Amino acid sequence: MSKVSEELQNVTAKLVVRDVSKTFRSGKSEVAALRNINLKVNEGEFVCLVGPSGCGKSTLLNLVAGLDKPDDGGCISVDDVVVTGPGRDRMVMFQEHALFPWLNVFDNVMFGLRLKPNLTEPERREVAKFYLHLVGLEKFAQNSIHELSGGMRQRVALARSLAPNPRVLLMDETFGALDALTREQLYGELQDIWEKRKKTILFVTHNIREAVCLGDRVILFSPHPGRIVQEFDIDLPRARDINDPALTAHASEITAALKNHLCESPDGAVSAVCKNREVHE
Repeated sequence: MSKVSEELQNVTAKLVVRDVSKTFRSGKSEVAALRNINLKVNEGEFVCLVGPSGCGKSTLLNLVAGLDKPDDGGCISVDDVVVTGPGRDRMVMFQEHALFPWLNVFDNVMFGLRLKPNLTEPERREVAKFYLHLVGLEKFAQNSIHELSGGMRQRVALARSLAPNPRVLLMDETFGALDALTREQLYGELQDIWEKRKKTILFVTHNIREAVCLGDRVILFSPHPGRIVQEFDIDLPRARDINDPALTAHASEITAALKNHLCESPDGAVSAVCKNREVHE
């Protein structure tokens, strides 16, 4: 059993991923996306997943969301309840905002709330107003989606995801399509919202500085099949500025670790790319 597996024994956490692997099969071909993933995320923790393209980060997010199932022997649970499919306790934000263009801003936020039981219509409206205020869009409640900028649309998507009060928020490259200035603004706003609501967040990104800016922990994945190869605690005070030299130092450490893992294949052999790099260095 791995060290991580041992640490997960008898541990109660908000989210637990235990011995999860995922292989995609098509005809006679197989692609191993994930192998033996063990991870626990505590209540109110902001955890970021980073790694090279194709390492299975988004696959893991889909498994936690219940959009796919792990291979036999693996288990994912939220509050000690095994994930068997999608549920209101887990909400997903993708890179594309996925808003409904035929609904205005307010009705987009209301959409998920209308699926939540035990709330009256006035209560749903109050919740929607609260989260639009939280993301700074209360003045745009009646606007059409096409009238909003990309950053504003992602704020609406964030409000819609938070409004049903999920136990875990899953974010997949949420800011990847935005320009740098908009991303920086949203980093600050997301940190502020997280501080106020203390929502448990699992965040996938290719941007290591983004991960350090947002996360309490950064989990580094190996090339496929994806494995957790290192974890980094980010002990910087909040609110964090992505241009802070202390943040850059953490990001440089993680980037160096990623390069080292990229230079080794699963059997430990040094790749041709890294041999060429050594020659030039």
